[in-house]
Amino acid sequence: MAFTLELEEWVGSVWHRFITRHASADFPEARVDLVDRQRSLALLFRALGGASGITLEAASERDLLLRRNLLMRIAGTCKQAPLASCDGSRLRLPASLAVFPDASLNRELYRWLALLAAQSGPMTHWARDNQRWTWLLLQRYPAMLPSYHRLVDAHIQLRPDPASLNPGEAALEKALRKALHEPGSIRDLPRSERAAWPLPLWLYPPLHLNSPQAGDLEDDGDDLATSPGEQQGAPKRATRVDDNTRDGGLLVVRLENLFSWTEHVDLDRWSDDSQDPDAARVAEDLDQLSLSRQRVRKSGGLKLHLDLPPADVDDIPLGEGIKLPEWDYRQQRLQEGFVNLQLMQPRDSEPQPLPARLLPQAQRLRRQFQQLRTDRQWLRQQPQGSELDLQAWLDFHVERQHGPCADRGLFMEQRHTRRDLACLLLADVSMSTDAHLNDEQKVIDVIRDSLLLFGESLSGLGDAFALYGFSSLRRHQVRLQQLKSFQQPYDDRTRGSIQGLKPGYYTRMGAAIRQATQLLGGCKQRRKLLLILTDGKPNDLDLYEGRYGVEDTRQAVVEARRQGLTPFCITIDKQAGDYLPYMFGAHGYTLIRQPEQLPLRLPQLYRQLTERQ
Repeated sequence: MAFTLELEEWVGSVWHRFITRHASADFPEARVDLVDRQRSLALLFRALGGASGITLEAASERDLLLRRNLLMRIAGTCKQAPLASCDGSRLRLPASLAVFPDASLNRELYRWLALLAAQSGPMTHWARDNQRWTWLLLQRYPAMLPSYHRLVDAHIQLRPDPASLNPGEAALEKALRKALHEPGSIRDLPRSERAAWPLPLWLYPPLHLNSPQAGDLEDDGDDLATSPGEQQGAPKRATRVDDNTRDGGLLVVRLENLFSWTEHVDLDRWSDDSQDPDAARVAEDLDQLSLSRQRVRKSGGLKLHLDLPPADVDDIPLGEGIKLPEWDYRQQRLQEGFVNLQLMQPRDSEPQPLPARLLPQAQRLRRQFQQLRTDRQWLRQQPQGSELDLQAWLDFHVERQHGPCADRGLFMEQRHTRRDLACLLLADVSMSTDAHLNDEQKVIDVIRDSLLLFGESLSGLGDAFALYGFSSLRRHQVRLQQLKSFQQPYDDRTRGSIQGLKPGYYTRMGAAIRQATQLLGGCKQRRKLLLILTDGKPNDLDLYEGRYGVEDTRQAVVEARRQGLTPFCITIDKQAGDYLPYMFGAHGYTLIRQPEQLPLRLPQLYRQLTERQ
């Protein structure tokens, strides 16, 4: 019996592989994955005019209304396919391409779709818009013609023969072939009962979730939360369904089986806020998610905000709140006074010495930075000095041969120089820093040690510096923990404030950068460095999640640079390459791949940044 079952299972697996291979329209041996080319495609998209705020991600599968042959119906293939699309916020490309038997053609198709999306705009008519975008792209870049013709010729060979289709589908197929060969030649497509075979060279309308009707959402958007198990793959297809839940359902149970009245409580348990640890895994396995609405009157319940701790255990506020602007990329303007920032001081900030485990490292760093403070530096182009400035002499000689030249010093002199620099370090202390790095350390532990060693190093160097931590809970509660201001000395009081830091809340980075810019702007030093230490991208409970937060942070960085500051981000997030280059520039950030090394790497990074300024 067991042998028979194994034989049936083996025969079934062989049959499944055979029928799937012969019914599939793809070429798995030539497959190219998006994840391997995502960076280069994003760079190509933006280089040819694509909007800088648009993110590149994998496309979700959509239903195909094709006329499938017998093998396809038996194998169940060609029912769904991921198709490229582009809207105002996302460029979605298939997670993998295997439409051609040649891998080089599949890579070329990825590049073509990125270029076509860079020329695209709002889609009003699928066929006409794609033809117009294709024509514009080929007119602007004629060198793309051979590549485009190779893709079209290879794709035409794989499309169904019009002679094998009924008259309506054949007419549609011929029109699409002509539109591919001669972009702009087809204005209206013939009608057909069945959809045409997908065109991988064209963009498709984006899949949009049905928007809620008026009255379905009765709040102003401040209570929108992000699930902790955020989806990492392609977006899911979703539909809205009616909620047929009825209150006061019938209890089908024998009352004599109840031990007490407390065992039957009129409690709607399906709508509680407890987290299901398997929810993310189950959602990943589903092809389509269904969302339901339920109208709930606000007067029927009690709305409690339990996000903030009681005042007697919370950090100590310093002064009144500060109103700051925030950038809304949708309106392309600053919203004045939109954010309320509150300066705070850690409550558990009693003076404490440096922990004994950090003493050897701190002593070594202080010696290194004290040597930097007393180093003699060579000053070039001096009127007199101990050595000849060969570069200045060469410049003078070249200029004199080409005409009049300016007077310049031709000597080098070694002198003690005074460092004219101020630095403000912003440390992210949001709730994500409470995560464990290993069995002994959390992220917040590494951040505390980094701040302590950074303070020890700069106090020995003599540069003006300030230390702050930041977190947020929506726009009305942006918290800036003052650990050391520019006026305060670095002493046991500062060390105690750093060791009293506690993680919590979220990361509204733009407001913290704007306040730090104002603080640095009041310094008299000529060079000003703004360091941001974080473990993730900007986020908050409201609309600050996603592109909104990234755009606001980028605008805050731009404002800081306009005021003469040098913003630089230090992160331990391994996915930082997806968003930090857009926010800080290609050379405006660094990734610490081993977070345990951050306490020692931070002073070294400061030394490198200040030496090259």
